[in-house]
Amino acid sequence: MDTAVETMNNVGANKSNLTRMPNLTGSVPSRLGFRGREDLGGGLSASFTLEMGIGTDSGALNQGGRGFGRQSFVSLNGPWGSLGLGRQYTMLFWSVLDADVIGPSLHSMGNLDSYFPNARADNAISYKGTFSGLTVGATYSFGRDAVNAGPSPGGTNCAGESSTDSKTCREWSAMLKYDTAAWGAAFAHDELRGGPGAFAGLTSSDKVDKRTMLNGYVKLGGAKIGAGYMRRKNDGYVASPRNDLWFVGVTYPMGPWTVDAQYNQLKYKDNADKGQLMVLRGTYNLSKRTAVYASLGYVKNSGNAAFGASGAQAGGTPMPGVNQTGFGAGVRHTF
Repeated sequence: MDTAVETMNNVGANKSNLTRMPNLTGSVPSRLGFRGREDLGGGLSASFTLEMGIGTDSGALNQGGRGFGRQSFVSLNGPWGSLGLGRQYTMLFWSVLDADVIGPSLHSMGNLDSYFPNARADNAISYKGTFSGLTVGATYSFGRDAVNAGPSPGGTNCAGESSTDSKTCREWSAMLKYDTAAWGAAFAHDELRGGPGAFAGLTSSDKVDKRTMLNGYVKLGGAKIGAGYMRRKNDGYVASPRNDLWFVGVTYPMGPWTVDAQYNQLKYKDNADKGQLMVLRGTYNLSKRTAVYASLGYVKNSGNAAFGASGAQAGGTPMPGVNQTGFGAGVRHTF
């Protein structure tokens, strides 16, 4: 469980200040789940994962109100890898997990592209296997998002599984990732097809939202440096379908302390819209299971960009071209 209190300036047309307890994340999103595994013999096993996202401010369920919105799948596992069926992370999520040192927190890369903390697909088949440091993975979804949560990335109203259009709301992703004790690198591609009524402009199955990601990390002494680049082309954004995102960050543990810093930038190709997000976070571990933290985020908007410093809850963004500073502090407890 992770709960914070955050404050930010320059909210809305009046450039007001806002203080709140966010419902989506703190240093990590709050979640509760169940996992099980059965040994079937001969190196084969069966397993399941059920995981719900919880808004600790009110006790509500996240991911568009789903009961187990973070993950809900069953899998067969063996020396050849794992084959999963259900609601699962796409390979874009797994590819950036080690390079993004800030992760899905108050002030994160997800503030510039909300797909990062929502990179999951309903009705998905997945495969992932690791062989001598090389991980290969893929997902394919027959209907990527069955929930309508309004104009929200937590439920994009694209159920798919249509008898009249086999392309409607399909999703697929693929990943290659290589890790050693000192460094790692990953490449991933993710495609989301649209459907009638889907959000983000993807109102037909002919419209596709594509993301291609290359990232890596290196460990130097006690520090880890991560960096990455992603190209996105969204047919739903007619005026400016292409944008480019890149990030570089460092994390350094010092006894019970951990200090993280990251720079993130998203720039649209066909106009002057650009967002730059700088993040500094400190965490103090009270025990193996409990930590307190403070996070500072500053976003600089150019052109008509209106990115917020915090993505921990809907709302709270500035007007186009207005910069914003956000600060949050909280407690994280695992069990």
